[in-house]
Amino acid sequence: MNRIDNTAPSGTNPIRRCRVQFLGEQSPINSEPSGRDLGFTGQLGGHWYAVYGDTLWKEPFYMIRNGISRMTANPLKVEDLHVRRDMPRQHQFIPWNAAWGEKQNWFLGVSSILEVDEKTATGAIFYLVTNGIMSADSKSIGTGIAMVKVVGGVPTITKRFGDRGYWWDARDNARWGDVSTFKDPRSEYIYAWGGTPEILKHDKDRKSLVFLARVKAEACFDLKSYEYWWGREKGWSTRNLDQFDHETAVWDGTGQGQVVWNEYLGCYILVHLTCWGIGHGIVHLRTAQQPEGPWTPDVRVFRDESIEGGFVYAGVAHPYLDPSGKTLTVSWTNNNHIRVAKIDFTQGGDIKSNGLNTGCVVS
Repeated sequence: MNRIDNTAPSGTNPIRRCRVQFLGEQSPINSEPSGRDLGFTGQLGGHWYAVYGDTLWKEPFYMIRNGISRMTANPLKVEDLHVRRDMPRQHQFIPWNAAWGEKQNWFLGVSSILEVDEKTATGAIFYLVTNGIMSADSKSIGTGIAMVKVVGGVPTITKRFGDRGYWWDARDNARWGDVSTFKDPRSEYIYAWGGTPEILKHDKDRKSLVFLARVKAEACFDLKSYEYWWGREKGWSTRNLDQFDHETAVWDGTGQGQVVWNEYLGCYILVHLTCWGIGHGIVHLRTAQQPEGPWTPDVRVFRDESIEGGFVYAGVAHPYLDPSGKTLTVSWTNNNHIRVAKIDFTQGGDIKSNGLNTGCVVS
């Protein structure tokens, strides 16, 4: 019996030409420069915000597990929020809770803010709880969702759901939202892509697979309202996903990224990075007509050399800068530096094929 592989590229990528301009590195306008990663963007109450993962300052050393900043019209400049009164550094956005056994050094991995109700400026954010610092002993505990309210003009976590601060035990559930989350402007749904359960993290064939769940935005704080993608043959089901293989997965080996709808190309775009060898990362774009896929082959748009041998990862999209979709500004992490480039889909040489070796003109 042949294995069904729903992660395999399918169809033709509509990105036929593009020109890429590297813009520089992102920095805050109202606090001390810091090392940070991720910066996934999302809209709430008429503004766009970036949510970062580990954010750290060197002298004196100070670190938070996640932070939030307001985006500006310049993708290289952000306004840090929840800034401390005693020093120009941020408080952690999603607070840890000792009552649940969490400790200050535990990871609370983050994704984009998702708007639930525009009128009340209510949003949501998924997060992954991991015990301890990154080491051989650390492990994912569970995935949760929190309510976000605009309080005093600033997005603020008002409630974390679940008896222990999460809903899905990471041991035998996909890590929902840890890879990517998306509020679809063309439907009522929020989508959450997640990596494999903890029990499969050493499985060579399945450890890099990515799975998909969705829920109507208005019902995202109700666990029973979620649907899970069981593959193109079985479709959506309210039955919790417990089959983790290439049939039920949508992606393989993408790492963290961000999905947006592009009006100009008439498709969804996933921005993600793939390391091709030591010392650099490559920004890729793949497309689909619906969030569950099938997804086309990647188009390679930018290669970034590693800064001091650090990791290059986590593709981010900034669609608010050009609603027409003719251009798309993207960012990514390079050794705790947020790097930014602008992609123009109306210029550049023709892309002659859809394979991984295709690329855009870089200026």
